[in-house]
Amino acid sequence: NFSRVTEFILLGLSNTTELQVVFFTFFFLVYAMVLLGNLLIIVTVRTDPKLSSPMYFLLCNLSFLDICCTSVISPRMLVDLFSQKKVIAFEDCIAQLFFLHFVGASEMFLLAVMAFDRYAAICKPLRYPAIMSRQMCWVLVFACWAGGFLHSIVQTLLTIQLPFCGPNTVDNYFCDVPPVIRLACTDIYVTEWLMASNSGLICLVCFLLLVTSYTFILVTIRVRFTEGHWKALSTCASHVMAVTLFFTPCIFIYLHPFSTFPSDKHVCVIYTVFSPALNPLIYTLRNNEVKASMWKLWERCKV
Repeated sequence: NFSRVTEFILLGLSNTTELQVVFFTFFFLVYAMVLLGNLLIIVTVRTDPKLSSPMYFLLCNLSFLDICCTSVISPRMLVDLFSQKKVIAFEDCIAQLFFLHFVGASEMFLLAVMAFDRYAAICKPLRYPAIMSRQMCWVLVFACWAGGFLHSIVQTLLTIQLPFCGPNTVDNYFCDVPPVIRLACTDIYVTEWLMASNSGLICLVCFLLLVTSYTFILVTIRVRFTEGHWKALSTCASHVMAVTLFFTPCIFIYLHPFSTFPSDKHVCVIYTVFSPALNPLIYTLRNNEVKASMWKLWERCKV
């Protein structure tokens, strides 16, 4: 009497009509800010020859990943807020899961590369042009995408091989590995630990690499402090703020086995919605070169 689930029902963030209206307004504005802010960064970096250093090349790629990450989640979430029954087809659920982990893991690797770039620029200034050449930047970005794809393929294959015969209610506003695999009609103990060791260790290792890079940077700045190093410290401080907002909830969600907490779906909002929205503010408001280039772009557009 085996019957395969053909669709899932998403419970969303709330069933209260008043809250759904508030959530829609808020998340719509945040999504618009993500799109406009990150697109503005991409256009600014691509049109200003002065922003041709590896840091801005990587920042441009980060903005593109932020757009992709939030676009996997936000449009459907906004539509579902006004749907009586938040239904998603099995194939669409798996596709959302795949692209979320693909883009999310790629962004984690890219943030680690950005930290290495700052380490090379501050701690190895004489060798920096050779270390972070244009060719090396392309290789590192490609490696980030390839690593994200490989991670996502593993997560997706481990999910679709499970039998789903009911129930089909996902306690979240999008399809993710932890809430979906708990609906499988089989013992998922081994699968849980395989996925936790995959996603959780990627989050933890990338975060530790980031912390290590910034620790070396802080030690270097403390030993030979100059005005240029003060500017570097300010840039690194904004990077630390961004990666903390992104990695902390990810580690909380994916590192422990999937006996999830009721608040998990609210924690997910931080890295799926807030972090992509804050990145443009963090990387532009604390960077005079980007702000100056944006102002020049605005002046050209007015003419």
